[in-house]
Amino acid sequence: MNFTLPGALTGLVDAGNGLLWGSVLIYLLIGTGLYFTVMTRAIQIRHFGHMFKLLRHSREASGGISSFQALSTSLAARVGTGNLAGVAVAIYFGGPGAIFWMWMTAMVGMATSFVESTLAQAYKTDHGDNTFRGGPARYIEHGLGLRWLAVAFSVCLIIAFGLAFNSVQANSIAQAMEQAFSIPTWAMGLILMVVVAPIICGGLKSIARVAELVVPLMALLYLLLALVVVALNIGDLPAAFMTIIKSAFGIEQAAGGAIGYAVSQAIINGIQRGLFSNEAGMGSAPNAAATATTKPNHPAAQGFIQMLGVFLDTLVICTATAAIIIMAGPEVMASDEASGIQLTQIALSSHVGEWGSMFIAVAILLFAFTSVIANYSYGESNIEYLAGRHAPMAVLIYRLAVLAMVMVGSVASLGAIWNFADLSMGMMALINLVAILLLSPVAFALLRDYDRQLSAGQEPVFDPSRFPKLVNKVDPKAWPKR
Repeated sequence: MNFTLPGALTGLVDAGNGLLWGSVLIYLLIGTGLYFTVMTRAIQIRHFGHMFKLLRHSREASGGISSFQALSTSLAARVGTGNLAGVAVAIYFGGPGAIFWMWMTAMVGMATSFVESTLAQAYKTDHGDNTFRGGPARYIEHGLGLRWLAVAFSVCLIIAFGLAFNSVQANSIAQAMEQAFSIPTWAMGLILMVVVAPIICGGLKSIARVAELVVPLMALLYLLLALVVVALNIGDLPAAFMTIIKSAFGIEQAAGGAIGYAVSQAIINGIQRGLFSNEAGMGSAPNAAATATTKPNHPAAQGFIQMLGVFLDTLVICTATAAIIIMAGPEVMASDEASGIQLTQIALSSHVGEWGSMFIAVAILLFAFTSVIANYSYGESNIEYLAGRHAPMAVLIYRLAVLAMVMVGSVASLGAIWNFADLSMGMMALINLVAILLLSPVAFALLRDYDRQLSAGQEPVFDPSRFPKLVNKVDPKAWPKR
């Protein structure tokens, strides 16, 4: 089965994607990250150790959703096929130097993630069940007073993350299982529906609990295998890093006169794949960040935790994939027989044997499965925002639609849907970036407040009365006045 769009609509979608992802969003995302890095005095560097310190207390939530669960949910969405296939595509088209530019994208993206997640916490609302809801839709409406723009953001997110991307993730799982274990795609679709249904019907708490268990396990197993590969090729490690650096700046290509093209391809592919992987500035992770009960009780605390998510996704997990591929040697990287996930499978198999291909298939199953439930949670939060008092019925319809899209994605070719989802994600990213730039003074003030209390040896506590621009806009049930 193949889904296609009418010719005229396909042309418009392709043109929109070319404009957004070919130029506007790349410059805007990187520029925003650099601006936030400067304005926060390189928060990702000076508070690097503090992120891990906060992680020690991140499981405390008093029956709600903990900071660790919110981090696991956002990582479930971030860590997906992009960490396995996306890295391989970046290396295939941009050379090993693309990895360096992925690292740079993640470094500035950490500051962007801090700002958007801190704002999501500040403007979160009490859901009445010891949990919270929030994200770009709510800080756009309550912070900027632009409900129409908030509605536009929510619609784009539901289309992209709630429906289309879940179909794509299901398709990745079904294809991988058929290739590795000869499981029919329709059977895999039914299995996915049966497994996903009870988790999403349990609501955000159920999703957070599953993410808390599965995400750390799958990440640790994958990183352990990558460390084994590095250990087996420890002598080649310095050369691998030098290959990345030389390729990033075109040093190896200089003699051949192709330095300009080589560097541009490394930069473009590295930045694009880095942004797709860590999602910093996209407006997706703040939906998870807003649900958390923070420790310390301050919006900036979840900003630091989500900043750690960008680091783990790109600088740790994507680097692990890059090590597996680059250490397989130039013959594997230059192969015309495979790109994307097949390149990762071939590279791993060259290190550990044929079972490496099966391991990647299982890794895709776990990575993509957790992405499905996390993407669903983002959509549910925005469905509730749009539906208001009709939320229970709207959420039920949404759950049925997600399960249907999982089944459709398992058995169908979704090229057109993927392109339309890219356009929707591009639009939501554009809206979110404009919003967080306009609201950034609030995030900067919250950071200064957090730093002041931390420097005084106190556990930071958020008091809305100290912020004239916030005191009448925050939910008093979520942040009681002190």
